[in-house]
Amino acid sequence: MLGDLRVITGNRILDALPEAEFERLRSHHEPVTFALRQVLQRPGDRIDYVYFPAKGALSILILLQDGAAIEIGTISHEGLLGLAALLGDGISLHEVIIQGAGSGFRVGARIARQEMERSEAFRALVLKLSQYVLAEISQNAACNGHHALRARCARWLLTMADRVDADAFPLSQEFLAMTLGVQRTAVTAVAQKLREEGLIHYTRGRIEIVDRTGLTAAACECYGVMKDLHRHSFGD
Repeated sequence: MLGDLRVITGNRILDALPEAEFERLRSHHEPVTFALRQVLQRPGDRIDYVYFPAKGALSILILLQDGAAIEIGTISHEGLLGLAALLGDGISLHEVIIQGAGSGFRVGARIARQEMERSEAFRALVLKLSQYVLAEISQNAACNGHHALRARCARWLLTMADRVDADAFPLSQEFLAMTLGVQRTAVTAVAQKLREEGLIHYTRGRIEIVDRTGLTAAACECYGVMKDLHRHSFGD
């Protein structure tokens, strides 16, 4: 019967929960919309909600004293935002900004933590996600310190396309420069070169991957490493 069908949210963690655990969280979650450039968290904020994206992409940024920022990770439909509330003291250490508009759900942090402590299945999923996040941060640190800007830029564009499940998405050169930790002029030169090579098409505020095979060849090894880890961790 239709009423017996399991609700599918689009978020991998929610959809992987056993039905009883899912229904307990479902009774507390509320739908949310993620607007482009919306800031969900700032350093020092108390985390009041745990977010479960179904569509879109959330960028996790480290802010430096001189005003610079650099991306250390992304979250999309495979994960959740709020690990510090589930595993730590509930205080955000990072800025989190919406890079790909979308939608999802949120649950009060206290309720989510209680459910994690109660549910072995939810706890296992949170720990698995934590392992992936640590690997992603480590790989990004190695990538930023070792690989050329062109290769890092290609990797980032491919990763974002995977997260938003589209080869065309909104993107400003200012934001791309910020996430890569470089000057805008350097990003402009790299983007122009990738466009001349026929790998991307870029207009003001929007980018499209035209040749995914070519862009993958231009990307550093980190794209393949993290894609394999993502597939191993989340099954895609």
